[in-house]
Amino acid sequence: MRNVLYKRLRAYIFIRTLIVSILLGTFYIFKVEYSKLFYPVAFGYFVAFLYLLTIIYVLLLRWIKPGKQLNSFAYTQIIIDIIAGTCLIFLTGGIASWFSFLFLLNVISGSIMLNRRACFIFAILSSLLYGLLLNLQLYNIIPVTTLHIYDETEYFYNIFANTTALFVVSFLSGYLSKKLHETTEDLNEKNIILSDLRAISRDIIESIPSGILTSSLDNRIITFNTAAQKIMKYNEGNVIGKTPVDIFPFLSDSLPLERVEGEVLRNGKNIIIGIKFSALKNSTGESTGMIGIFQDLTSLKALEEEVKQREKWASIGELSALIAHELRNPLAALKASIEMLHEKSSSGEHADQLMKIAVAEMDRLNVIVTDFLLYAKPIQQNKKPFDLHQSLKDIILLLQSSTDDQKNIEISSNLPGKIFIEGDARQLQQVFWNLGINAVHAISESGTV
Repeated sequence: MRNVLYKRLRAYIFIRTLIVSILLGTFYIFKVEYSKLFYPVAFGYFVAFLYLLTIIYVLLLRWIKPGKQLNSFAYTQIIIDIIAGTCLIFLTGGIASWFSFLFLLNVISGSIMLNRRACFIFAILSSLLYGLLLNLQLYNIIPVTTLHIYDETEYFYNIFANTTALFVVSFLSGYLSKKLHETTEDLNEKNIILSDLRAISRDIIESIPSGILTSSLDNRIITFNTAAQKIMKYNEGNVIGKTPVDIFPFLSDSLPLERVEGEVLRNGKNIIIGIKFSALKNSTGESTGMIGIFQDLTSLKALEEEVKQREKWASIGELSALIAHELRNPLAALKASIEMLHEKSSSGEHADQLMKIAVAEMDRLNVIVTDFLLYAKPIQQNKKPFDLHQSLKDIILLLQSSTDDQKNIEISSNLPGKIFIEGDARQLQQVFWNLGINAVHAISESGTV
């Protein structure tokens, strides 16, 4: 409010200077004869005094301290202006003067700059001075002559009319001034509340550990909070005006409303970012842009991988116990077969049967151990170009040599020429072998692979 009063005082001084200049200039513009003024020399000095007074006001305004001094300065200025207006009316003919309207301007100025009470004070002062001036003129106590002779009734009616006008204007302008001050105070309070809410909202956004960005309707970033700057190692000034795709290349041009993850390059290292966008709306529900919330998931992903690895080792431990149990059965059968063969108590046919059992159990042990090793420690791939047809031909030879003689199984192939692919030949041969041996075992008596 002090700043408002200060600005109004400056405007008041400027307007006063403008009015004085206009009133003086009109004498030359409308060619009013200087001789018609009742006190022409005094009028000239009076105008010069008004300009000097304005200069004094401007200088004092720089030194006046805010608060009660500024309020008193406003009162003083308007009271002096009322007195100056009375003097101007005296110099220009009293009741015949054209400048009685200046009192109304002073009353209105008081209501704008100060308050309703000041407005009535200035109206009373203006009425008293104007009434006193006209009474002194009426009874020839002061030497004021006019070109027209006014009777006593005209004097009193003039005083009554001007006084009534002053109080009516005082009432109206005072009422409007009160409403203006109340509205101004309400606006100031709301502005303070709004500023506080904005500050709180800003503090909340800056305190959130997740990165937050907002973009306008043309998809340009307008805010980038502190957490976002720390995550991406960007200053806010470096991203304002850019699009989210410029910062997160894994995004598409149309920002996804579901959560997405992707990698971005930061200080020469790839980091994993999880981000989700949603519509940014104002208080009326109208969309004003987009808001994106994102986090650095690099450490979380590493932790998840570590948890998975630990779970895997725990599963391996459990599987080891199961395998140890599974190994006992083929080992027991293998041991019994070898002991019987060692004792040489079995006939030739029975001995062959025992040998087949021993070989089958050893194959079973090999499968169990191989599967366990593949699960516990996957073999690193060694990808190189190799002939796929030749690899399959080698597997076919192995299958043919391992086929049960009691089964009528035909292995058919159509592998003309060579075909090179890039892969791990050894691991793919294991895949082909597993598929082939499963196919052979699936045939009960006769068939074709």
